[in-house]
Amino acid sequence: MILEHEIPNGSRLYFGKTAKQKRELEYKVSQILFDENFEEVVTPNFSYMQHQSIEDGKKIITMSDEQNNQLSLRADSSLDVVRIITKRLGRTTSHKKWFYVQPIFTYPSTETYQIGCEWIDHDNITDVINLSANIITQLNIEPVLQISNINIPQLVAKELDLDIGLFKNGEIAQLFDQNISWLSSLINVKSIDDLNAVIKLVPSSIKGELEKLQTSAAQVKYSNIVIAPLYHGCMKYYNDIYYRVISDNLTLCNGGSYNSEGRNSLGFALYTDNLLKVLED
Repeated sequence: MILEHEIPNGSRLYFGKTAKQKRELEYKVSQILFDENFEEVVTPNFSYMQHQSIEDGKKIITMSDEQNNQLSLRADSSLDVVRIITKRLGRTTSHKKWFYVQPIFTYPSTETYQIGCEWIDHDNITDVINLSANIITQLNIEPVLQISNINIPQLVAKELDLDIGLFKNGEIAQLFDQNISWLSSLINVKSIDDLNAVIKLVPSSIKGELEKLQTSAAQVKYSNIVIAPLYHGCMKYYNDIYYRVISDNLTLCNGGSYNSEGRNSLGFALYTDNLLKVLED
């Protein structure tokens, strides 16, 4: 029996103080993005299913339109924003910097509120990392900013003929069990200095991507940085340098480089509810 006051698991309700805090957070971040010449876009809650790409393991909420085409509730904003700006609005705007304040929906009934931005046709990842860092700093918090390169674990897996699942699942013990000195050193990298030292030890097939990570990380203006060269996240579309902002067990932000509609673009999403928890603490 479902009582009148119940709401589905994973759905969100804001009222009174929490609704005010949410609105103030969204307004503050929006003003920062406006100041950086981003314009706002609000995409439809519904999308054709083939346009969606989300984290591994998450499921899309699906339905059909009047012609029996498969629809889904918006499960990701990044690719939707780029597709709509370039394909539907391409003749009416040439602007490349866009942000959104809107939720995504995943099965069975999870709402995740986000504040995110996409920088279309841009490939300097440090520009969006520094933008994320600036937002975090202006919120008066200093969580960990972890910077990685998804190509590195893929190249290491290929070099050593390892299952990429070891990296996706964070099976560090099994990686140490390989008893390979340069791999052990790579696992222990946490700082730019550590990264500089390990670049001299690794096989040549991996060196170029480590140098790319080093160059990007050195340009980031933020104090609490961790370098994680072997981290393999679960977002399907990041294909180069990417990053996350974490506080204890909460992910506050994910961002990185990706390719959509044949264009190299950059973007990130701030997770509103997790930010509100950290700010309240």
